[in-house]
Amino acid sequence: MFVDAIEKAATFTRPIYTIRRRYGDNAILKDCGTLFFVNDSGAAITAKHVAGSFPLADQLDKKYKEYLTERNNLKHDATFQFEEKLLAKRFGFQKDAITQICNSFVNCVQGEQGLTIKVHPKYDLALIQFNDPQKYLYGGHAVFCKEAPKVGTSVCRLGYPFPEFTNYRFNEEADRIEFTKDGKTSTPYFPVEGMITRYLSDSDRLFAIETSTPGMIGHSGGPMFDRNGHVCGMQFATSTIRQQLNTQNGNQPDAQPITQTFEYRFGTCIHVDVITDFLRANGVKFETT
Repeated sequence: MFVDAIEKAATFTRPIYTIRRRYGDNAILKDCGTLFFVNDSGAAITAKHVAGSFPLADQLDKKYKEYLTERNNLKHDATFQFEEKLLAKRFGFQKDAITQICNSFVNCVQGEQGLTIKVHPKYDLALIQFNDPQKYLYGGHAVFCKEAPKVGTSVCRLGYPFPEFTNYRFNEEADRIEFTKDGKTSTPYFPVEGMITRYLSDSDRLFAIETSTPGMIGHSGGPMFDRNGHVCGMQFATSTIRQQLNTQNGNQPDAQPITQTFEYRFGTCIHVDVITDFLRANGVKFETT
């Protein structure tokens, strides 16, 4: 049903690899996010909560370097461990606190000259502009629906929920985590199909489209598209609805009923109109059909 549409979407959808390190622990935590390109000039969109790790990575890197500089200036005597704990507390480096984040934009551009990031003032949506790269490594771009599909329409979402990449390491000499050229550099995309079940609105507008199946961690920022591969939304969350039902207690008609709680999970995608309005407001060229 979605074979051709998935192949089309895969040409302009890309993973974002993220690795993290906690204070006092050299183990590396990894996960994926997703972005997709909206034109041939390096403009892409993703979820705001995914894009939030990009400036945070720079802030943490600067903070950790300042911490290391001050720690290196401590006297290495009997008071060192005590002073080191005080220093870490001043920098907010408690146990399990994230001290370093590194991101890698996979097969997006070559010769990256930096990013410009703009976030939507209200919704979970962000615009990423790759600035003056030497070469674009993606093919094609999203073509948006002029109108969102009707309730009952089958749609598909594409993203990268399985972080199978291993091209990273802890550089003990530099005391930092980093991506490398060794190890597995790829990770598979994963499509999820479903049916449009509801449109969600707030006091301002229709802002989201609900689907009958949830997305997975890693799908956030990925496109939702119809059978023709036309983009009608962007995955950003999974919602959970709980319902309590009274059921009969075995075969005893006079027994008190048992209350059971059932959970239903749905996908939630930013509405195509929110996306295109945001692109227009930022002067970004895009195509509709």
